[in-house]
Amino acid sequence: MDDRERDADAHRALVGSMKEFAHLAGSDLLARIDPFFAWQQSRRDMSLWSYGKVSQSSPRAECAARYDDGTSFAGVNLATQDYLGLASHPAILDAARRAMYAHGVHSGGSGVLLGRTRFGTDLEAALCDYLHMEHAVLFPTGWGAWYGVVQGLVRADDHVLMDERAHACLQQGAHAATRHVHRVRHLDTAAVEQKLAAIRAGDTHNAILVVTESLFSMDSDTPDIAALQALCDDYRATLLVDVAHDLGAVGDDGRGFVGRQGMLGRVDLLMGSFSKTFASNGGFVLTHSRGVKEYLMMFASTHIFSNALSPVQAAVVGAALDVVRSPAGAAMRHALAARATQLRAALSAAGLICMGDRSPIVPVAFADEALARLTTRALPAHGVVANLVEYPGVPRGMARLRLQLMAAHSPRQIRRASEGLVAAYRAAVAERDSYPSIVAPAVAGADGPAGENASC
Repeated sequence: MDDRERDADAHRALVGSMKEFAHLAGSDLLARIDPFFAWQQSRRDMSLWSYGKVSQSSPRAECAARYDDGTSFAGVNLATQDYLGLASHPAILDAARRAMYAHGVHSGGSGVLLGRTRFGTDLEAALCDYLHMEHAVLFPTGWGAWYGVVQGLVRADDHVLMDERAHACLQQGAHAATRHVHRVRHLDTAAVEQKLAAIRAGDTHNAILVVTESLFSMDSDTPDIAALQALCDDYRATLLVDVAHDLGAVGDDGRGFVGRQGMLGRVDLLMGSFSKTFASNGGFVLTHSRGVKEYLMMFASTHIFSNALSPVQAAVVGAALDVVRSPAGAAMRHALAARATQLRAALSAAGLICMGDRSPIVPVAFADEALARLTTRALPAHGVVANLVEYPGVPRGMARLRLQLMAAHSPRQIRRASEGLVAAYRAAVAERDSYPSIVAPAVAGADGPAGENASC
C-alpha cells in the first residue's frame, strides 16, 4: 500500500463520524444501513472501533476484556460504572443469594400487577428516608425511570425546559410527550429564568417541567439546584433532578450534590439509577405526593408495561444502600475522592485537559475524533481500560475519554493508569501527525455546542 492509499484509509476511519449516518435516506429500510457498516468496518480494520467491549472478568479495579473482533486486553479499569466497587462486595453477593433463594430471580409481572416484592417496598422506604422524600416509584432500568417520568407527567400542550446536555432518555421522553421542548445553554441559570419568563408571558394555563442533572456524567459539573428550584417556585414550574451519578458516591454522607447544596427534601422530583453506585440495574422516581406516585405507576409506560425490578435486584440495591450509609461507605467515598484528585493532577500536569470538577468521573477532552480514537487504540498496550465517547454521546468535535474511578483503585494503580494514558496520548499525536490529510488542533476545551443526544 502506498502512502496515498494509507492516508485515504486512515482519513476514512479517523475523520468520519456517526453523525453522518444519523438520518438515513432510501426506500430499503435495511439496505440503507450498508454505508454505515462499511464505515464501521473501516475503523475495525485499523483497530479503531472500541465499542461493544466484552468484560472477561468481574469489574474490579483491574479487569480483562475483549473487543468485538475477539482481541483480548487487560489493565487498570477506568471504564466501569461501579464507583464504590460494590458489585463484588461480600454483603451484596450475600444479599443477592438470599433473595434468590427466598423469591427466585424473576419479578413475575408489572409493578401494577404482582411484580412488586417485599424487597422492592423495603427499598422504596429506605430511599425516601435517605433523601428526605415521601414516596418512591421503582423502574426496571434507570433509562425507563428517566423516560417514564417525563412521558408520564407531561402532556401535549405542556412545556419541558431542559439543560442542553441532559441525558438522551430525558430528551426523548420530552419529545415523546410534547412539541414544546426548550433546551437552554449548559448550566446557565440566567437562561433558564429568561425562558421561564418568556413561556409564562405567553402561556399561563399549561405546566412547565424543568429538567437537569445533579452531576453531568460527560462533563463532571453540576448546576445550582437551589437557584433552579427557586425559579420553578416563582414561575409555577416543577423541577426534576437526575441524581444518577453522584448519589452514594459524592459527599460525606453520600447524598450527592442535592445534599451538599442543602436541598434534601426541597426538590420537587428526584430520579436516579442504581447502575452507577448500587451494583444493579434499575431506577427510581421520588416525590412528596402519593398522588404523583400512583399516577406514574399507571401512566409511565416504562413502569406499567415493563416487568418490575426483580427481587434480586431490589435486594442488592437495598444492601448497597446499607453500605453507602455506613462508616465503611464514607471511607470508600473518601478514597474515591482522593483517587480523583490524584488522577486529575497527573493528567493536567502532562498537558491533558480534564473537564469539570472533582467527582468519580474524569472526562479528558479532545478537539477531534481522530486523536481520541488513536489514543483509545493505544491504551491497552499501556495497561489501561477506558471508554471513548464521541457522537452521539457528545457533540461532534467534542470527543473525550470518560474515565470512571472506583474506591478500590490504589494510588499505585492510578499512577500506572495516568502514565499509560499520557504515553498513549503522545503516541497518538505522533501517529495522527503522520497522516497529511488529517490536520486538527490537539486538544479541545470543554465549551462547545450541544449534540442531538446527550450523555449515557
